[in-house]
Amino acid sequence: MTQTQNKAANFEQVLGRLEEIVAQLERGEELDLEQSLALFQEGVGLVNQGSRKLNEVEQRVERLMRDIEQGEEPMTEAFDPEPDAQ
Repeated sequence: MTQTQNKAANFEQVLGRLEEIVAQLERGEELDLEQSLALFQEGVGLVNQGSRKLNEVEQRVERLMRDIEQGEEPMTEAFDPEPDAQ
C-alpha cells in the first residue's frame, strides 16, 4: 500500500470510528455520563484529525490545479503541506 493509500485508509478509519461514536452516543441508554463524555472527547479529537487530513488534501489539490493552470507538469512526488516544519 502506498503512503497516499495509507493516508486515505487512515481517513476512512477516522470517519468510521467517528460514525461508531455518534451511533453509541445517540443510543445513549447504555452509557453513563463518564462514558459519554469520554466518547465525546474522542469524537472531538477525531473531528480535528479528520479536518487536518482534509486540509492537507485541499492544499494538494490547489497546488496541482495551480501547476496545471500555469502550464507546469503537475507535482507527482509526496506532498508535505509544511515542508519547513519539523
